[in-house]
Amino acid sequence: MARVFGILVTIVFASFALAACHHNVAPATDNTPDTSAYRPLATPATEFEQKLKFIRDGGFRYVWVFRRLDGKEFTHEDTEMLHTNAPKVVDWIGTDDRKTYIAGSNVGIPPENEPELKKRYKIEDHSGK
Repeated sequence: MARVFGILVTIVFASFALAACHHNVAPATDNTPDTSAYRPLATPATEFEQKLKFIRDGGFRYVWVFRRLDGKEFTHEDTEMLHTNAPKVVDWIGTDDRKTYIAGSNVGIPPENEPELKKRYKIEDHSGK
C-alpha cells in the first residue's frame, strides 16, 4: 500500500513539474500596429527647463522666474527679500548656479510689493504658459 502511495505522489509531482514547464510563446512575426495613446514626453533639455516644469506640474496658479538685474548669484539677503515681499509663495526652487529662482503660488504677489522686487530682480511671469 505504501508503495502505491509513493508511486502516486511521484506521478503527481512529475505532472506538476511538466505542466509548469509549458509556456505559450507569441509568434515573433506580430505585425499589429501600436494603437496606444501613450507617448512619453521628451525630458526638458536644460536644468532650468526641468525645474520650471517641476513647478508648473505643481498645479500652481502663478509661476514666476526671478533673476537679479546685475546677473549675480542670489544671496541670503535676496532670499529674505523674496520671502518678505512674496510671502504667499508655496514653492521656491533655484538653479544650481544660484542665479535663477522659480516660484509657484496660488496667490499673487501683493501689488504694493512688486515695485520693491522690480528694483532688484527681473521677474518673468510664466503663469498659464
